[in-house]
Amino acid sequence: MSMKMGLLGRKIGMTQIFHDDGTALGVTAVTVGPCVIVGKRTPAIHGYSAIQLGFEETPVRLVSRPQAGYVKKVGLDKTPRVLREVRLDDPKDLEKFEIGKVLRAGEIFKSGDVIDVVGTTKGKGYQGVMKMHRMKGDSMTHGTHEFFRHGGSIGCRLTPGRVHKGKRMSGRMGGVQCTSSDLVVVKILDDRDMVLIKGTVPGPANGLVLVKGSTKNVRKYIVPQLVKEAESKNPMKASKKGAPAAKK
Repeated sequence: MSMKMGLLGRKIGMTQIFHDDGTALGVTAVTVGPCVIVGKRTPAIHGYSAIQLGFEETPVRLVSRPQAGYVKKVGLDKTPRVLREVRLDDPKDLEKFEIGKVLRAGEIFKSGDVIDVVGTTKGKGYQGVMKMHRMKGDSMTHGTHEFFRHGGSIGCRLTPGRVHKGKRMSGRMGGVQCTSSDLVVVKILDDRDMVLIKGTVPGPANGLVLVKGSTKNVRKYIVPQLVKEAESKNPMKASKKGAPAAKK
């Protein structure tokens, strides 16, 4: 888990924004927060420093007694639907956060920040080796029957007489936790609690994601640079502007 501060949110979808020079940039819209601080984790008691965030609200009819008791003990009025922990670098940073405080995207992130996004990838179901591992498959020519999309042989004869562990075969694809690293915050819409991110955000639309600071401490720029067109060195393609006038 990242040691950078983060917030929970939901992926909305893709859109585009325009720079001052008119160039378009494809971005992913993610609603980040508001998240409420539900609890703290201290090194003295838990062995690590982190804060517990609550996101969204659970209907009263779906709240269990243990959940209601935990929220009442903390002192919150509403029961969060999602609870996640975000670790911190320095235990002293715990003093900056108070239980019950609401955090928004504009308080944690700013334009130009390099971030990591954790989410669950789209589930593809049971897939074959060609889609799952990008295998070539067999030739679709005369003489090949019912073997076009097979994975081929998997054994090793008498020695070792078994299939090696980790052999690429067909199976369940997708639906696993994935982290997209080194994405860039392009713009923050405070009135909508929305963050526009440049890069691939894992998961489907309305999927739950965790947006947090990058662990690699890299720097990226999203401002486009004007590219000067290279002048042609071919005299046959050169401009005729400076050429002498033709004789009549």
